[in-house]
Amino acid sequence: MSELEPQTKPLALVTGASRGIGAAIAEKLAQDGFHVLINYASSEAKALEVVNRITAAGGSAEPLGFNVADSKQVDEKFDWIAKNRGQLKVLVNNAGITIDGLIVRLKDEDLDKTLDVDLKGAIYCSRAATKTMMRAREGSIIQIASVVGEMGNAGQSAYAAAKAGLIGFSKSVAKELGSRQVRCNVVTPGYIDTEMTGALTEAQKEAILRTIPLGFFGSTADVAALVSYLASPASRFITGQVIGVNGGMYM
Repeated sequence: MSELEPQTKPLALVTGASRGIGAAIAEKLAQDGFHVLINYASSEAKALEVVNRITAAGGSAEPLGFNVADSKQVDEKFDWIAKNRGQLKVLVNNAGITIDGLIVRLKDEDLDKTLDVDLKGAIYCSRAATKTMMRAREGSIIQIASVVGEMGNAGQSAYAAAKAGLIGFSKSVAKELGSRQVRCNVVTPGYIDTEMTGALTEAQKEAILRTIPLGFFGSTADVAALVSYLASPASRFITGQVIGVNGGMYM
């Protein structure tokens, strides 16, 4: 990664941005005029594909590899950002995994992996971002949780615990940082049309659709549109909120 001058465009970091919802968010923020740091943990090639799509559309982005579950890596990368790219305006904590299984079969290592990435990873990144955001007296932290963190789901107890924990964490952060004009909100997607939902059988899709009042799966663009709003000055009086993108699945 080159040591360039700090960006003149406002700076945003999206974790887990090499595919799916994260990629859609990164592309939308680039359209909004941000220079977007595309975080990835393993596939630089996929991150570069997102960067290339953004730059081909006239936007500005670059890949930034680090593991959000490693607090040392997180701190080192956020220090690098401050020194080489300037003030981070927006942080979107999107990185996440799910290891499904019934509670009676939940392995310690699977629980640890889920909490490390989905909850602790978001906490590490939020903690690192707030240091500079507080000094600048501006910033928007946007957590991508899940409807499962609000309503639960059989076979996803660890994932639900992580996402529910992220909601409580974010409300506390919003209260702590409000006086410094740093906002923190949570987006809770429902069933979004991604690679994961694409692997469902038709019977499974039909069963899920019966639980969604609007009667269709959401798109990654639906989530990205809300994140775009929460990243913008138009949402300046919104903090500590949990906003669902779920077609009415959970009310």
